[in-house]
Amino acid sequence: MITLIVICSVIALLGCGCAVFFLAAPKHDDVIMIGHRGYSSKNPDNTAISFENAVKHGSKGVETDVRITKDGVFVLSHDSEAEYDDGSTLKISESTYEELTQKYLKNTKSNEKVKLCSLKEYLEICQKYNLICFIELKGDYTDAQIEEVYQYFDTYYNVEKCIMQSFEFDNLIKAKEMCARIFPGRDVRFMLTWGRDRGDYSKCFEYGFDIDAEVSALSSKMVKEFHEHNLQVATWTCNGPFSLHYAYWYKVDYIESDVY
Repeated sequence: MITLIVICSVIALLGCGCAVFFLAAPKHDDVIMIGHRGYSSKNPDNTAISFENAVKHGSKGVETDVRITKDGVFVLSHDSEAEYDDGSTLKISESTYEELTQKYLKNTKSNEKVKLCSLKEYLEICQKYNLICFIELKGDYTDAQIEEVYQYFDTYYNVEKCIMQSFEFDNLIKAKEMCARIFPGRDVRFMLTWGRDRGDYSKCFEYGFDIDAEVSALSSKMVKEFHEHNLQVATWTCNGPFSLHYAYWYKVDYIESDVY
């Protein structure tokens, strides 16, 4: 009987704890939800329909990855190869835009027929809905190509709405120096993508970089430090209720999710 009472008491305490965790979370109306590669739990990653549906789902921003084709067209893909519904693949850097958009992409998430999305299409969607853009350049770029892609952001949308991301400090430092020259006086933001195994993040304070931290590595100390330096905190990738509410508790500025 005593054992049963103890078990019931523990269950009750856990239940109360969960209720407090979910029901007493801080207000989060000012947290901006970022669709990770669009609304990617229900749509093929990094496609126009994924971005459009992220907006319908309630996201105020969308994250994407930019690659460059053999003939210099900026397209969206996390992976280095495009995979098609006929089972074939093409390496993006070794294929022309025309070759890459001849066929429909593999889509296991919906019945839609989708093709590779260009950066121009993405930015036009972002402009239409006034979205925040999290953007990471993937693959190899010359300095001239990096400058060209940054110019794209402002030509087809607004560079101040596009937050440049990277796992590497050196990439961000180079990007910030380049943008200071291209867009003097503009408020262009840069964000370190960071996980627990990525080492010290304190250089962000020296260079004025925001942080996009893996949710398991978030801490109240980190968020406080960045906010004290007038820098922003994002977290990735919150696809379950517990990780989502942890992010709310820590009072981050942005939450990346495939789901929410």
